[in-house]
Amino acid sequence: MPVQPNRRSIAVLTGTGLLVVLIDVVTKYLAVAHLNPAAPVRLLGGALYLSLTRNSGAAFSLGTHYTFVFPVVSLLVIGWIGWMATQLRSVPWAVALGLVLGGALGNLGDRIFRAPGFMVGHVIDFISVFSTDGHVFPIFNAADSVLCCGVALAILLELTGRRRDGTQVQTERPAASQTGKRDDD
Repeated sequence: MPVQPNRRSIAVLTGTGLLVVLIDVVTKYLAVAHLNPAAPVRLLGGALYLSLTRNSGAAFSLGTHYTFVFPVVSLLVIGWIGWMATQLRSVPWAVALGLVLGGALGNLGDRIFRAPGFMVGHVIDFISVFSTDGHVFPIFNAADSVLCCGVALAILLELTGRRRDGTQVQTERPAASQTGKRDDD
């Protein structure tokens, strides 16, 4: 019998996703309105810079000539999360999926609505660590950061045996007779 999602988990997934989109939209708006691409803002003694850039590719500007692929991948991820939600009964999984959903939607919005055009828009990135130009670590945005946190949480949940239906995988310890050892060894 299929597991039905519970309202709390769906509400957490939806609320988390919407909060992430809101944070992403507001921070990108502020970055575009107040940052000058030629004058990065140095913070925390140079550990962090606010450095406005428009990225047509993925991390490290990979795939810059294949911008149209990224919104398709985002749509597939969003569809996968929708499918996963059909049996969602775990709040931790709801948080993880909500983070991924919000991150995917945030960057998809840029791909759809920003220049140079529909499905090939450039993503606004503005957070750089240890350098102004992203040569130490790629320049990123709130959606990227939250999406990575959601994926890390999902991996942690999977590794700890927590399922999206709210159950936990029980690991069994083999009995002495099953390990090949005899009782008189």
